[in-house]
Amino acid sequence: MCGIAGWVSFEADLTHRGDVLDAMTETMACRGPDDRGTYLRTHTALGHRRLAVIDLPGGAQPMSVSTPAGDIVLVFSGEIYNFRELRDQLKALGHPFRTESDTEVVLRGYLRWGESVVDHLDGMYAFAIWDERDQRLLLVRDRMGIKPLFCYPTPDGVLFGSEPKAILANPLVRKAVDADGLRELVAQTKTPGWALWKGMREVAPGTLISVDRSGLRERTYWRLRAVEHTDSREDTVARVRELLTGIVDRQLISDVPQCVLLSGGLDSSAITGLAAQRLGMRGEQVRTFSVDFVGQEKNFVPDEMRETPDAPFVRDVAAHVRSTHRNVMLDPADISDPSVRRATVGARDIPNGFGDLDSSLYLLFKAIREHSTVALSGESADELFGGYPWFHHPAALRGDTFPWMMFIPPMSLAARTDHIEPGLRARLDVAAYTADQFATARAEVEHLDGESELDQLMRMTSHLHLTRFVRALLDRKDRLSMAVGLEVRVPFCSHQLVEYVYNTPWAMKTFDGQEKSLLRQAAAPVLPRSVLERVKSPYPSPQNPGYAAHLQQQVKEVVAEPDAQVFALVDRAWAQQIGSQDPAAMSMAVRSNLERMLDLHVWLELHSPELLLD
Repeated sequence: MCGIAGWVSFEADLTHRGDVLDAMTETMACRGPDDRGTYLRTHTALGHRRLAVIDLPGGAQPMSVSTPAGDIVLVFSGEIYNFRELRDQLKALGHPFRTESDTEVVLRGYLRWGESVVDHLDGMYAFAIWDERDQRLLLVRDRMGIKPLFCYPTPDGVLFGSEPKAILANPLVRKAVDADGLRELVAQTKTPGWALWKGMREVAPGTLISVDRSGLRERTYWRLRAVEHTDSREDTVARVRELLTGIVDRQLISDVPQCVLLSGGLDSSAITGLAAQRLGMRGEQVRTFSVDFVGQEKNFVPDEMRETPDAPFVRDVAAHVRSTHRNVMLDPADISDPSVRRATVGARDIPNGFGDLDSSLYLLFKAIREHSTVALSGESADELFGGYPWFHHPAALRGDTFPWMMFIPPMSLAARTDHIEPGLRARLDVAAYTADQFATARAEVEHLDGESELDQLMRMTSHLHLTRFVRALLDRKDRLSMAVGLEVRVPFCSHQLVEYVYNTPWAMKTFDGQEKSLLRQAAAPVLPRSVLERVKSPYPSPQNPGYAAHLQQQVKEVVAEPDAQVFALVDRAWAQQIGSQDPAAMSMAVRSNLERMLDLHVWLELHSPELLLD
């Protein structure tokens, strides 16, 4: 896992701009604490920060191959899980190898197949290849968007980086945010290509971008397709089990210590059970980590999102698989600490307003990094197998907006806009923007001829989650883990599994009347009964009113600042009024808006952006 950055200019000489390349590359030192490297030529400058995971001595980057017509140079971030098979295949075709790294497999694969190398890769990745032979840059992002990649077209080329901060470090970039950027920030519809900063764009998942003297061209090499599912229920369960077992086995390849994130839910427990099974065959023991809050289990109160605390189920799984387990315990002061907020907003480059969800995850990753460099996570199982409550709520499924916005209080239109300065709120018109994005997202879904109305509806719902909702979660997980130099792998995002389960009829995904029946049955052999019977519970959030009280105090301090720039975006009267509420009676939606305001305040301090609001 790494951070990549670069600059291609077909009109300038970049050989004397190493200082700028260094500045771009060093913004991502946390993504690659083990090594750094640069490649500087007349029209291209490539930078790399390395987190060494595979072939520790041999995987240094940028990595290049010389040909009679010029160099081919690669900077790569991610992991290729089938690199050993591809290396054997390429060797048989006559390609020599100098290292044991997956990076060289991508480079040699490009030499053999050109752009079509993407069709051979199984993994999570974002990479750039400069091909001196035809003076062309290729930018590539993995199918599900697990690893981030951004670009900024210039009049004579392009800037790119794993994170916006790398691009912002180049003096060519105007650090400006306009109303279009803010509209998506508030709406949170995860519009493909959006990057907040004016002129910048995110490379879409499953996409490659080619840049040469004639300009920039984009090609989608993978998308979700509708394919008829012909397997029986029994064969489908067996196939899901087979796929998951193989995926977890491949993702346990590492030359550094690894672990599994365990919440006690079905998804993370399934990954834990399969990892324990595979590692046990090698004579190894699985390591697990979980996060919890002081007093949460003892004082837990069921709410609309969570019926049970996580801790008892975590203990059951850890005992069942005999893992070496560590619980990271946090209190309200930990997760409301302004320095932690500054770290999370800085890591994400945008004030996303996930609040305690970001802070606790960052602190969990920070604690894990003291013991492991690689972690496996259960992210994306709910989107794939239909695990969220609103998958089973007719009004949410048949509504006129994204289902999660009808079901999660902090995601409702009112919650997303109540705190916005009234004049700006009217100009943004988030309701109309959200409606447009919902219509666009629905129109992208392929359907099968003869598909039932229910299967059409559930295919659309699954597509919305796999192309919108999960991308926000994957971005969050990548940024906060890489901020502490931890690589997180997501087995449920394997494209083979996604393609298979996406096309499985809804009746099979819920055959026993519970959510995620298919996954539950496939993972049953490695799980304790308590987890198999547990109802879906999302990532934990603190119930202690002390957390909201800390937020209120911080908001009061911002309100007391006479020139706080945040009130160009946030309604000062709202902030003043919210500071007098009883924290013990505060709704989740209101608490989320406190977090959104504080995130905005920190983001403005960190970046001092030019706000183009007129």
